[in-house]
Amino acid sequence: MLRMVVVGVCAALVHWLLYRRLVVATGIGGPARPAAAVLLGVLWVAAVVATGAGSVFVPGPVRPVVWLGYVWYAVLFYLLLGLLVLGAVLLLVRAVDLAHRTRVLRVLSAVLVVSSVGAVGYGVVEAADVRVVESEARFAKLPEQFDGLRVAVLSDLHVGAARGSGFTAEVVELVNAQRPDLVVIPGDLIDGAVDLVGGDLAPLADLRAEYGVIGVAGNHEGYVDEVAAWLDRWENLGVETLRNERTELSIDGATIDIAGVYDYAAPEPYAPDLEAALAQRDPNRFTLLLAHQPAQVLEASERGVDLQLSGHTHGGQLWPFTYPVRWANPTVSGWDRFGDLQIYTTVGAGAWGPPVRVGVAPEIAILTLRTE
Repeated sequence: MLRMVVVGVCAALVHWLLYRRLVVATGIGGPARPAAAVLLGVLWVAAVVATGAGSVFVPGPVRPVVWLGYVWYAVLFYLLLGLLVLGAVLLLVRAVDLAHRTRVLRVLSAVLVVSSVGAVGYGVVEAADVRVVESEARFAKLPEQFDGLRVAVLSDLHVGAARGSGFTAEVVELVNAQRPDLVVIPGDLIDGAVDLVGGDLAPLADLRAEYGVIGVAGNHEGYVDEVAAWLDRWENLGVETLRNERTELSIDGATIDIAGVYDYAAPEPYAPDLEAALAQRDPNRFTLLLAHQPAQVLEASERGVDLQLSGHTHGGQLWPFTYPVRWANPTVSGWDRFGDLQIYTTVGAGAWGPPVRVGVAPEIAILTLRTE
């Protein structure tokens, strides 16, 4: 509740700034001015409500309001970004010609609002169109019996607030349609508390793969509830969870290791421990590591892991976030190589916060493993 109050106050200041810069400063008058104030007030309420969805209250009955609030957050992001650019332009206009400053401000403000709403509208459509991305990679240590193994990577759903079980069911249906041999989940399936939004993951029980479904926690599994509470819920839905440990997968007498660790930034008692996850393994055996963040790839490479599957980055999700995300991670999306280790980082199927993606389409990755 405290979080909602703090966010509410900060959001009110931002909405006041928008009113001053986009309504008052542009000279809008008559009925349009109070109408703009009312609209901003309604959107402020939706944004505050969205902040508590999943962690303070069950979002189901008001999910349309939550959805609107989160989408509005994305519009706010572009509006504030645009205001910075607008401020720089107006400084130039002031230096050149004071007489036309208000007219220029009005035109540029209109362009800013239209472009911000347009970009987010495109992003809403983009985020709803989850695509199947197929690729393959070859590995020297992969046994011949595993040649052609199809692995579905399902990550970063982030259901629980703006989107619920309906979205989970759509993604599960899409995964099943690819008929993968194995499904892996690198975390961040949920945003919220188990008792409030746990039901939004129920469709995961319908995932089908010959060699099962295996997952590890992401950073968001620990934001509201205990990580173990969410992983226990996953187990009840048929997902085998790896908690700094490994399991074996055998086909026709050949075996590979699948290891999994907690999130890179998780505190105790859920801190990642790759040494424990790889303990007592045969170093000559092919090892697949599930780690939510690609940041764990450097240590994994040093410890002889052959393949790491990760998520977390969303590819940036909203341009221009793509640039700082690239600076903050050793790899952001798709295939990459670190020494003898190959890593695939999926941009994920869902979206954190706003159900919006601008410039980064959501995906289900289907990876075919081949022997060299």
